[in-house]
Amino acid sequence: MTTRLAPGDTAPAFSLDDADGARLSLEDYRGRNVVVYFYPKAATPGCTTEACDFRDSLSSLDAAGYSVIGISPDEVADIRAFSDAEGLTFPLLADTDAAVARAWGVWGEKTVGDRTFDGVIRSTFVLDGDGVVQRAEYGVDATGHVARLREELGV
Repeated sequence: MTTRLAPGDTAPAFSLDDADGARLSLEDYRGRNVVVYFYPKAATPGCTTEACDFRDSLSSLDAAGYSVIGISPDEVADIRAFSDAEGLTFPLLADTDAAVARAWGVWGEKTVGDRTFDGVIRSTFVLDGDGVVQRAEYGVDATGHVARLREELGV
């Protein structure tokens, strides 16, 4: 397990390719609140539920001043297919070497069924306009997570 972030920490910088292959960095969001969420694998049931919940909540989050970014270790082609299939209207970023996941403390041992392996632990962060962590949630459930987050943020 890598070191976890906590409220008050400055979020580690990143610059990753989005679903169109364009480079996007955390610095691009300077001055705006942002929700950064890490998901294990595009187009899997839990990740689809979570992404669609963010998609369906995007207008209210945006109106309250929050942008949303999803990050996974998938290849650009896989996140493009996922984004297209689900009509996602926020950036998904490809962290193919999991360097950003490690820097944010979301890479670690996990168990699915009877299999144990290293991978992305579903996690969500809320950052202020200066890139300071306001909320850090590790090991979140895909179902109901976005609704709970919106309630906590008053959105």
